[in-house]
Amino acid sequence: METAGVEPADFLAERDFGGRDREALLSELSRVLPRGALLVSPEDARPYECDGLTAYRQLPLAVALPDSEDQVRAILRICASLDVPVVARGAGTSLSGGAMPHKDGVVLSLARLRSILALDPLARTARVQPGVRNLAISEAAAAHGLYYAPDPSSQIACTIGGNVAENSGGVHCLKYGLTVHNVLRVRAITIEGEALEIGSEAPDAPGYDLAALINGSEGMLAVITEITVRLTPKPLTAKVVLAAFDDVVHAGDAVAAVIAAGIIPAGMEMMDQPATRAVEPFVHAGYPLDAKALLLAESDGTPEEVEEEIGRIREVMAANGATGIRVSRDEAERLRFWSGRKAAFPAVGRISPDYYCMDGTIPRKRLAEMLTAIATLEGKYGLRCCNVFHAGDGNLHPLILYDANAAGELERAEEFGGEILELSVEYGGTITGEHGVGIEKIGQMCSQFSRQELAMFHRVKAAFDPRGLLNPGKAIPTLNRCVEFGRLHVHKGGVPHPELPRF
Repeated sequence: METAGVEPADFLAERDFGGRDREALLSELSRVLPRGALLVSPEDARPYECDGLTAYRQLPLAVALPDSEDQVRAILRICASLDVPVVARGAGTSLSGGAMPHKDGVVLSLARLRSILALDPLARTARVQPGVRNLAISEAAAAHGLYYAPDPSSQIACTIGGNVAENSGGVHCLKYGLTVHNVLRVRAITIEGEALEIGSEAPDAPGYDLAALINGSEGMLAVITEITVRLTPKPLTAKVVLAAFDDVVHAGDAVAAVIAAGIIPAGMEMMDQPATRAVEPFVHAGYPLDAKALLLAESDGTPEEVEEEIGRIREVMAANGATGIRVSRDEAERLRFWSGRKAAFPAVGRISPDYYCMDGTIPRKRLAEMLTAIATLEGKYGLRCCNVFHAGDGNLHPLILYDANAAGELERAEEFGGEILELSVEYGGTITGEHGVGIEKIGQMCSQFSRQELAMFHRVKAAFDPRGLLNPGKAIPTLNRCVEFGRLHVHKGGVPHPELPRF
């Protein structure tokens, strides 16, 4: 890919934001925020030092807790005038370090913007503030027979603003899509305080599809203050097939076979035996502990549609080596089957001091190959791994178990995870499916994208945030970082870009 023009300055190396006037910053922020809405002491800021990627922590200069869009705009304008970085934060459930603070910056928490502003059952839309919990939207819409389809495992806690920032998915995204497919309109504020209206409730919006750009932008372009989401009618009925396999390869092949048969389940998830054995004592979902792998496939719709599709799924599973097949008998059992998959992360947290969750995506046909490779890597690094997948769309969530208090284990876990991401790219996939890049995968961005492509990403950011104040050091690596990561092509043994400083 060829790009024209000069590479953005921030593409070469990250900016140094040290030496800012902290007292002036706190004075200005205190002027626009209510009492108790500005946290400045280390003790008060400690809960904001990390997100769900707890291995990485950093205290900010301050934490701002606005309760209105006007306050958000004022905070951004102050930070812009003083050249102070800003990290927007929802519930802090991100697993990639995207909401980790900047040491010289302000955390802008949107947790107090949590109102459902409007719900239109006829248009099947809800207009909400960014701090509204994902599940709260469905709870509010339930009286109208509607719900919000994307359902991340953290949906009880995660916020819709964070979902947009990460373009979150969930166990039912195979049929109902990611966040980007369920968001109609976004209102956001730039670092300079300008309000942007992106998208439309109309069938199509004129101009470039900026809604697709803001979804998954990880807080790097603007701060989201309002979202209009699409609501989906609740299906009349739903059933889940729980299939057991004596070989992870057979289970992986069954996933590809279901899709090849023209079946699009509402959700299709996979768990290997270590994950199942972690989950079952925790939630008692009824999983067979002797199975090497489990597949969960859900069908929803009218009773007639569901019965027909469930029959086809059972046939495909049996033809691909399923050793046991069960179908949920009622709604309680359906929810119990799903409860195990949704509780996989906390269940693994009970059996290991720490775990490192990866998020690569690969073509479905290579699932079995990836599982075999991960088993080999367990031996290489001397660490256990529990595998849970959004199998229907090839989104991997290997959970690498380690002990942060054991010397070298975190570093081995990071190297293990890095190899999984490198394999994802090698297999024709990508380094992230729904957790975002954040700081966790920023090095692997150098493997997936060329210098020209990364420069283009920086140009897009610069169009919204010319001085690079929003969430700096995340998601898009600088050229300097790529050189240090060692993932730029070297010609005839020469050192790439010798003009760049090494650290």
